[in-house]
Amino acid sequence: MKLSTDILFPLCGFSNFMKVTEHIKHADATRVSFEILPPLKGGSIEQVFSMLDPLMEFKPPFIDVTYHREEFIYQKRPGGFYEKVAIRKRPGTVGICAGIINRYSIDAIPHLICGGFSKDETENALIDLSFLGVKNVLALRGDVRKPDDHFIPEEDGHAHALDLVRQIVDMNQGRFLHEETVDGGHADFCIGVAGYPEKHFEAPNLKSDIAYLKKKIDAGADYIVTQMFFDNQKYFDFVQQCRQAGIKVPIIPGLKPLTRKSQLNALPSTFHVNIPDDLYETATACNDEKAVRQVGIEWAIMQSRELIKAKVPILHFYTLSNVKTVAKIVSKIF
Repeated sequence: MKLSTDILFPLCGFSNFMKVTEHIKHADATRVSFEILPPLKGGSIEQVFSMLDPLMEFKPPFIDVTYHREEFIYQKRPGGFYEKVAIRKRPGTVGICAGIINRYSIDAIPHLICGGFSKDETENALIDLSFLGVKNVLALRGDVRKPDDHFIPEEDGHAHALDLVRQIVDMNQGRFLHEETVDGGHADFCIGVAGYPEKHFEAPNLKSDIAYLKKKIDAGADYIVTQMFFDNQKYFDFVQQCRQAGIKVPIIPGLKPLTRKSQLNALPSTFHVNIPDDLYETATACNDEKAVRQVGIEWAIMQSRELIKAKVPILHFYTLSNVKTVAKIVSKIF
């Protein structure tokens, strides 16, 4: 069960895989990366390529591929029984990462979540990714599944991102779940975790949230990528507090442009972030969505320039499939 990428290099045509920490170490200036949503069930890899093609001119060192837990409904069947039916599912990230690596010869970073996966299924996914030569993973708990009111892990799955980090670290050290694994080799993943400049909504306060984040770093996580924010001072304060808590790993800022007036309420509700007064008032005064989008572009450009001036390692853009807007922003700053 040796984890090797040699047999796949001719297939991929690309053997220069790098860890996020290596990309940062070798960069002489701030770079830009992107995060994409997989297409919904029934979608094709061509949809992924159509999102990414316009972004390749900016030479991103890597592309993140999100993963969303399945959503279910219960349909009534004859006899009064109910059947659990998946109504929302996105393709797995393993295949999408392979497609990105083959087409663009850049690193692809899959998101691994606790929700919906047993420990065995997580191990199998990690083995597949290691075979592909993937060097980076982002370890997340995942969102609460609708209509649950709290996070419910899979049977024999992880309840916390910290536990997922520990499993990946175990594989990096050649420790697998089952003792009968013989000569299993080891993986070599660079592990990313999420950080929340305005705290995770379930945390009682930012200090306790950072204390939990440090546990993930102490367990072996290598870098942090933040939740989106619209006030750079939130990020700067977060970084300072992380450093004071003893967190020394790179902290990559996550950005998302405002594109619709409805997001003034939807983004705070969904992602638990604050919309600054200036941005809210300017966007609210717009007469149409085109004007709102332009306000969002200008705000993101302002944020980006200030962050670059502060010498952040990478600007990480959440595209949420809104590639054209993100491309406009990046074209103005790089």
